[in-house]
Amino acid sequence: MIAGNDGQKHALVIKVAAGEADRAAARSLLNKRYGWRGYGETHSIPTSATHSTFTAYIDGALVGTLTLGVDSSAGMEIDHTFRNELNTYRRVPGAQLCELTKFAFETSVQSKAILAAFFHFIFIYGECRYDCTDLFIEVNPRHRRFYEAMLGFDRVGGLKENEGVGAPSQLMHLEVAQIRAQVDEYTRAAGGVSERSLYPFFLSGEIESDVRLKMERGGLSAAQAHRAAAVTSQRQPNAIDAVGIGHA
Repeated sequence: MIAGNDGQKHALVIKVAAGEADRAAARSLLNKRYGWRGYGETHSIPTSATHSTFTAYIDGALVGTLTLGVDSSAGMEIDHTFRNELNTYRRVPGAQLCELTKFAFETSVQSKAILAAFFHFIFIYGECRYDCTDLFIEVNPRHRRFYEAMLGFDRVGGLKENEGVGAPSQLMHLEVAQIRAQVDEYTRAAGGVSERSLYPFFLSGEIESDVRLKMERGGLSAAQAHRAAAVTSQRQPNAIDAVGIGHA
């Protein structure tokens, strides 16, 4: 459960989209939000084996979607605009690249705790299934400060035109090890930390352990949603005290 801006508790469920119905819902939300920003309304959701699409529901209503992609011989979505930049990282011995793409969230949801839980869930999923070293995102330049301040991303190079949305785009990079370091730092802080980033709002160590255990046991492959343990986080007043996880 999560405390919303209305002071009420709301059920947050995060799912991995598996069936066409889930992917269609994610695609609909993506095109709704992209269309509102003038980016077009004909975008698709990647369905390859190297991509996993996540959806967030509040009280049963879809409010967000984001896709995690892992590098392969076929490349990544971001290669369409920033192939040369990504190739520089690919040449580093031991590097394994991944990306976050196709991000859309309802503007009515104004909660750091919800966004933080969503990003943290995807990070846990990536840690459980892949061995990535470098995470990339491609954003409109007006969103650069959000990703820098909230998650610690750094800019890579200058702006390029993303032909898919007809708008300028900025490549941004974050070492996966740095994400883990930030999560662990704020978990240990247990209060009194800066709220300028999303990390103070990430899941508590107890909830992360419970979610991770369910993932490692194959909980996300079940047909029904699974409820994580209801463990209250003491770090922030509107932090998650429980999160449902599921796979449709």
